[in-house]
Amino acid sequence: MTKHLLIFLRYYLVFFTLGTSFSAYALPEQELVPGGIALLKLPGYKPETKVYFNDKRIAVFPYGESWVAMAGIGLKTKPGDYEFSIRQADGLSLNTKVTVKYKKYEEQHLTIKNKRKVNPNKDDSKRIAAESQRKKKAKRQFTDTTPKVDFIWPVTGRISSIFGLRRFFNDQERSPHNGLDIAAAEGTPVRATASGKVIESGDFFFSGNMIFLDHGQGIITLYAHLSEIDVKPGDVVKQGDIIGKVGQTGRVTGPHLHFAVIANQVLIDPVLMLPKDGNPIIASSPEKLAK
Repeated sequence: MTKHLLIFLRYYLVFFTLGTSFSAYALPEQELVPGGIALLKLPGYKPETKVYFNDKRIAVFPYGESWVAMAGIGLKTKPGDYEFSIRQADGLSLNTKVTVKYKKYEEQHLTIKNKRKVNPNKDDSKRIAAESQRKKKAKRQFTDTTPKVDFIWPVTGRISSIFGLRRFFNDQERSPHNGLDIAAAEGTPVRATASGKVIESGDFFFSGNMIFLDHGQGIITLYAHLSEIDVKPGDVVKQGDIIGKVGQTGRVTGPHLHFAVIANQVLIDPVLMLPKDGNPIIASSPEKLAK
């Protein structure tokens, strides 16, 4: 038996779901579809080992007595096989594949009264382009901090729009919905879902008042349409700290929090990161998820 095979057996790569949490906290739930999550158990993990998915470095965190690698699967990902690459400090690379399946997302049609939020003018377009660069920079953030992924809900309330919907504003198709909209009264406190550092904040044309929190190793959360921002770039916050308040700034039809999660530079379904019973509205009546 070769040395490389022995090392491979020591790792014994296993794809799995971390299981549903029945507390106010959650650990990621695997869903191998566009917008979902792929999880890889690493029984033989060593701290200096790095893991990549589709050539992008991904987050690794402890779970029980083992370690887990988590890869975000972008909404534009086509069905097929994609590769995990485990690269050890000694130069050995171990590869294994996971199969992403097709998923059809439903449509959502919304009427926006401010037509500029659907068809921006020339000056608006310049602003949007500049803001796009700020967003891209925030999405690319990668620190070596080990993330804590036992998320809590940033706010509780009715889910007014789910992730992945094909969106039509005033009958014009736009990008799919890349987050979770939680309806709540304006001024409701918004809390950090996990400890992290503020890497971007401000007033954005479409997103209104928005905050980006870096939780480590490419896992980032986003909070948009706020009425108030109570933190600034560089601030370090703890899980549960109030970072802003629910509002209706930017392109909206009413007060709500747009909550998004980024992993390895792609947006994933936040529901997969949140506890099932952390939002009383859902726990008491799952059908209240928006259709």
